[in-house]
Order: sequence, then structure tokens, then C-alpha cells
Amino acid sequence: MTDVTGSQEQAKEEVTAALSATEIVKRFDGVHALENARFSVRPGEIHALLGENGAGKSTLIKILTGVYQPDSGTIYRSGSPVRFENVREANHQGVVALYQELSIIPTLSVAENILLGEKSPSRAGIVQWRTLKQQARAQLDGMNQRNISVDALAADLSPVQQTMVAFARALALDAKVLILDEPTASLTDTEIVELFTVLRALRARGVAIVYVSHRLEEVFELCDRLTIMRNGTTIVTKAVADTHIDEVISLMVGRNANELYPARGTATDEVALTVSGVNGRRVKNVSLVARKGEVLGIGGLAGSGRSELLRILAGAQKHVNGEITVGEVTLPASPGVGRALAEGIALVPEERRSQGVILGASIQDNIAAANLPTVSSGGVVSGAKISTITKRGIADLKIKTRGPRQYVGELSGGNQQKVVLAKMLARKPKVLLMDEPTRGIDVGTKAEIYRLIRQLAAEGTAIIAISSELPELIGMSDRIIIMHEGEISGEVAADKADEELLLSYCYGKTEK
Repeated sequence: MTDVTGSQEQAKEEVTAALSATEIVKRFDGVHALENARFSVRPGEIHALLGENGAGKSTLIKILTGVYQPDSGTIYRSGSPVRFENVREANHQGVVALYQELSIIPTLSVAENILLGEKSPSRAGIVQWRTLKQQARAQLDGMNQRNISVDALAADLSPVQQTMVAFARALALDAKVLILDEPTASLTDTEIVELFTVLRALRARGVAIVYVSHRLEEVFELCDRLTIMRNGTTIVTKAVADTHIDEVISLMVGRNANELYPARGTATDEVALTVSGVNGRRVKNVSLVARKGEVLGIGGLAGSGRSELLRILAGAQKHVNGEITVGEVTLPASPGVGRALAEGIALVPEERRSQGVILGASIQDNIAAANLPTVSSGGVVSGAKISTITKRGIADLKIKTRGPRQYVGELSGGNQQKVVLAKMLARKPKVLLMDEPTRGIDVGTKAEIYRLIRQLAAEGTAIIAISSELPELIGMSDRIIIMHEGEISGEVAADKADEELLLSYCYGKTEK
């Protein structure tokens, strides 16, 4: 039986939407990346596109912007069917995408970044610099960004100012549909507020905005509608006001939100790590104990000293005084990463792209480089050993990849994080330090990371994990320590913790 009402609503949406896609199919090497996917965004709307890594969001965006062409299905621009053969054609139709890694040229001025190219004012091939600066100024003023100088070098701008310049460039292309991929990933809370103000102003001007983010709190604060994808298919589109975060998580991962965190109960009484009176640039007289099988969560505001503490423990940063003991071995002062690793302390850093992996190298090369003692003998590297630990890491961590030789830079953020973990886990650490282990990855992959953390704890590894998300800190930990201005301001068992208590510790209200 034909769903006449549904067909009528879809036809109406195609006419009224600024950009829509229906029944989109895309295959790569015979594997469905998209299967009958659909999406639409209206003028003057901020529409969130949500889903796990691998759900099909990136492929859909690339089809909407001309990077890929669909195998079947139709794209509509203001009610008319279109086919974008490349990005330039999409831009000419007013469809512009801004990705997490902004394509800002740091050595050029703000004005040049906004207008050099097709929109550059010129006469007889000569750039009219005064006009260029005036037009760039007008674009920035239109977004109320009068504090950004058009003469400033892009390299000297803050992250949010660089984002504003990218917006101005899109608007200079007469963008009617703006697609934003994780726009807040590198911004502070204050900068996010500034960004949201600009996005709301663009919405009021009638710009259609597609907002891709893993931060669901932002979606509920900013967006009008949301569309959820899973396994290459559109699951649902609905008004943000008609749903809630737990429902969205359940739809994204196909299970209830309360199933994200595995059960506790792996902690033992055996001490794996003892820290006594450690001081650093920001760390002040920190003492703590981490036990085998325990997940010790560390929270605190940015600048509280939590990341520095992990770097000190991993030997990546010097400390002034104090002792670090692994089991019964006390490390020398500022031992260095090599000695710390040799004694069983491994660090998964916060900045995975710049510190955790080599993006231009393969998965197996990344894993091998961190495990040379394991894969070599007498100075000769064994290809068979590299293959073995790489395949084991891919299987154990369920890394979605074409194979061990795929470049890490081609993987999703969640799978890049898994490669970092595979590198460290191949060393079989006694103490695993994790700085924001789930930042920038989707909720489904987060659940996998939580499961892995608890599995490692069950095998006797001591886990020390930093998180800025208080619900995550409570859910994944056995015990929680909060830092404030370099000192420990509070400690509580996770099953006795609540967000209000942890936040009070974050702001320096110490335990009685």
C-alpha cells in the first residue's frame, strides 16, 4: 500500500527546502556508504545532522557539495533538481561547506582569505586592493565582527576569529546553504557563545545551516530540527523541541542511553601507581594512588593542571620534586617518556592528530613505530611481527579500515583514536593515562571506548582518565579526583558523585 501522505509531505519538502536530497545511494567497492538516505534544510533554519562515525554523514555532505556524485537519487536546490559535478558548481549554486580543519591560509591577510579567488576584484588582471579590503570589511561587518582587522595575518587570529573569516568567505560566495562540520571542536566556551550569536544572526538572514556535531548539548541549544543517520540510512527527522538527548542517543546507536557505561566492580586493593608530593609548573603538591583494575577519573576546569599531571606521570614533562612509583619501582626525577614506558606507564594524549598519530603514515607503521622493541630483534624489524600486532589491534579495537596499510589520516576521528589506543595497548601497560579519550568522537564509538576501558581494567590495568564532561566522568570511573589551580580540591567514589558536587570542586570548594 502506498504511503500517499508521506509522499505528499516529501514532495512539499523538496519544493520549500533550500537544499534537499532524496533516496541517495552511494557505494564504494561494492559496499553501501549510503542507502536511500534523505535530508533537507530550509531557509532560515539550523538543522543538525547526527550519527555515529561511519553512519554516512560525511559521505552525504560530500554528495551535497559536489565532492562525490550519487549512484542514484536526486538533489534539489530550492525545488529544482541539480547535479553538482564538483565543488565549484555547488558553490555557484550557493552551497558551501566549512570543515573542522579550516582552509585558512595563515600567511595571507584576512581580506585576502575572504576574497582572493573568483570573487577577487580586479581590473585587467590586477587586484584592486582598496576595493578588496572594502568588500572584505563589509562581509565582516555584516556579521558584527568589527574587531577583526582586514589587514591582520590569518595566523595571528584566534580560532573563533579564523572561523568567522571562513564564514565571511562563504558569504562572499553568496552562500545560501552553509554546511558546518564540527565548528566548535577547537573553540573555548566563550568562543562558542560568540559563534552561536553569529549563527543565529545568519539564520535570521535566511541562510540555511547544516550543523554537524557530536556535542548534543549544543544541538539542543542551537538547532531547530535534527536528522539522525545510522549505517548509511536516515533514521528520523524531527523538531529538536519534540525530542530529548536520551532519545537521540538511543536512535543513533540503536540501544538505550543508560547502556553506554559498563558495570563497575573491577577495582582491586593492589596499588599500581603511587604519586607523592609532585610539583610542576601548574601542579602543586599532588599525591594520589591508582589501583590495579581501577578507573580513576580526573576532572577540573581548563588550566587546572590535570593535563600537566598526566604529562608528568608519562615522563613527557619535567616536575620539580615529588616521587612517582610504579608498583615497587620509584622512577628517577623527570624520567623521560622512554623510561616511563619501560616501567609500564603509557599516555594517550588529548591532541591525537598532532601528538598521537602520524596522519600521513599507515596504521601498521604507526603501531610499529611505537613498539620497535616488540617488532625487532638485533636491529632488524620483522614484518611478520608488525603484521601480527597490527591485525590484533584492528580486531581488538574494531577499527573500521580497508586494511593495515590505510593511512591514518583517511580514518574517522573515532578510528584515529582507536589507532592511538592500539599503539599503546600493544605495549601492555600497567598504567594507562588517557587525556579526554572520547573528545570529538560519536556516541557509538564512545560506548566502545568505555567498554574497552572497563575491559582493560578487568585485566588488571590501572586507568587514569581525564574528562571535561561530568556525566562521562561519573559513568566511566570508579573513583574521581577533581583539580583546581594545580591542587586536588576533592575526591569521591563515582557511585556517590553527582554533577553539582563535582562542579563545586572544580571551582575550588574543597572537601570539609
